Amino acid sequence: MNRRHLLAGLAAVPLASVLRAQGTPPTGHLKAGLVAYSYRTELAAKTLTYEDVIRMASDWGLDGVDMTVYWLADTSDAYLAGLRRTAQRCGVQLYNAGVRVQLAQPTRELQDAQVELIRKWVDVADRLGASHVRVFGGAIPKGATEDQAIAWAVEVLKRGAEYAGTKGITLGVEDDGGVTATAEPTIAIARQTESKWAGVNADAGNPPKNGYAQFEMMLPYATSIHFKTEMTDENGKHVPADWPRLINMIAKSGYRGFVGLEYESTNAVAEVPKLAAELRRLITKVNAG
Repeated sequence: MNRRHLLAGLAAVPLASVLRAQGTPPTGHLKAGLVAYSYRTELAAKTLTYEDVIRMASDWGLDGVDMTVYWLADTSDAYLAGLRRTAQRCGVQLYNAGVRVQLAQPTRELQDAQVELIRKWVDVADRLGASHVRVFGGAIPKGATEDQAIAWAVEVLKRGAEYAGTKGITLGVEDDGGVTATAEPTIAIARQTESKWAGVNADAGNPPKNGYAQFEMMLPYATSIHFKTEMTDENGKHVPADWPRLINMIAKSGYRGFVGLEYESTNAVAEVPKLAAELRRLITKVNAG
């Protein structure tokens, strides 16, 4: 095989696949993010603004902010443009938008409403410059089976992804209670959607038990990742998260993109800066190989 044919063949193969086949985990492609939800109390009380969160992330050397949208002042062009300008001037990417979409809806009318919500927030993400929107599976409707809920969620996610793709935005379904409480149905929804614009927002701290194994299952489908300070063990007990172990799992999986710190305890002002420094340190280390 001549050089031209060899290069053409390699170009058709994802680099992560090539590296895995060679036994060499890819490095240098993780970014440290901050999930705005970490400051939910302060944002709700208006003692902090989203601009404050962006500036703090920049001051701590983080690469981006997951813009949980629940406390946005509004969604006007002027307001969103202001946030985007703040991020640009701070050297921070607004990479994700977390929205209250609930995918598993049993009727066409309810499904249509969720698709419209996806379209609305995809448009907001587009104006923010974010390339990812995270959504939730939602509760299993009363009287329905898990398989039915998965099928309904797939229908909504598929329609939403069709629209999101026109904006170059990916939808990530998060493992977070209801039909997506565990990895298996979360993955099933993403896979059955059969869209390159749909994946999994893998939250390491959310599985109700076997946290590490559950998280590892989701990594091949991950389009965004959340880190927390706790994980669950095989019995469902919450234990301190082993961040070096998790970062190494992520690097070996071939995932490339943001790892967002999501703090869920009650002392964000004091604790998040320290946790952000540790996340940045670990990502810098693994990126260096």
